[in-house]
Amino acid sequence: MSRIEIKEVISRGDLIKFIKLPKDLYKSEKFYIPYLISDRKKFLSRNENPFFKHARAAYYLAYRDGRLVGRIAGCVNDLHNEFHNEKTGFFGFLDCIDDIEVGRALLAAAENFVRAEKMEIIRGPMNFSTNDEIGLLVEGFDSYPVFMMTYNPPYYIDLYDKLGLKKVEDVFAYYIDEKSRPSERLINIVEKVRARSRVKTRKINLDDFERELEIVRKIYNDAWSSNWGFVPMTPEEFQHTANDFKRLVEPELVLLAFIDDEPAGFSLAMPDYNQVFRKMNGRLFPTGLLKFIYYTKFRRIINGARIITMGIVHKYQKMGLDMILCYDTFINGPRIGYWWGEMSWILESNVLMNKAAETLGGHVYKKYRIFDKRLS
Repeated sequence: MSRIEIKEVISRGDLIKFIKLPKDLYKSEKFYIPYLISDRKKFLSRNENPFFKHARAAYYLAYRDGRLVGRIAGCVNDLHNEFHNEKTGFFGFLDCIDDIEVGRALLAAAENFVRAEKMEIIRGPMNFSTNDEIGLLVEGFDSYPVFMMTYNPPYYIDLYDKLGLKKVEDVFAYYIDEKSRPSERLINIVEKVRARSRVKTRKINLDDFERELEIVRKIYNDAWSSNWGFVPMTPEEFQHTANDFKRLVEPELVLLAFIDDEPAGFSLAMPDYNQVFRKMNGRLFPTGLLKFIYYTKFRRIINGARIITMGIVHKYQKMGLDMILCYDTFINGPRIGYWWGEMSWILESNVLMNKAAETLGGHVYKKYRIFDKRLS
């Protein structure tokens, strides 16, 4: 009988193995795109990622007969539990061979970590929270994931079921392209809402980045506060994420909405950099950076974008501002070379955003699932 050993990641070498495992595990998977190793090291670093100011995590590797066959992380986010009055821990970065015993041993390691922190539920996959990458892909295995969205082979659906994990929420990814151009009727509706609400939209001003960032942070934390699984971002986390994004954003795809000069909403769309990352094979140096510059600045191969997040402050919700921001992004995109888009992720329980995506001609083409398991 084969022997499965679980080893906690302690050394730098172990961390590199943890980061590189999916690349080796999914080398025959057509639609898997390796993450940049340098970015993953920074994200997982307890010293560099401000998430760890209010959270703890442990990383584990699984070996079967000496061969590396899986990984997982267990996490406790104090801010989540304070905000929701819960005792919930999380698992993420679960990647393993198609073997229930390996999956069971890995999940047990994450369960033991969060149980030791007095948690009563384990939830995932989340890397590490709803402000990051979430969900198991359960529909839409026939295309590449877009920027900052996850991918896994179909066998995980059965694996999660056998592990006793139960669905708690689905999130949707909508696809929109130039064939879904807004009808005259929709344009008229948008313009009527724009006039009635006195809303004005503009692109982000990168020359006044810090001020713009504070406006967006306040809108974000207000707008999302009642959404399932939401965790407010601390100023330090927001700054950290924004610094990473600043060098990648297209200002025409980052919009702010104002009513009578009062901040009312924002939307953030990013070019689908995964179209370039899949050519870089997970490495920025020595040649990856040159490839990135070549394919983004000279070849300009990126032809799509992802609407990553949108927020409308509570007192201006249900006025149609989300429709205006989506519409303006849809109009701006083709002007600068982006002919299709993904709106993701949208909670299945978010009726207003699902309706807005459908009204704009989008259709669900990928589904991701979050699971819970009650700990004994």
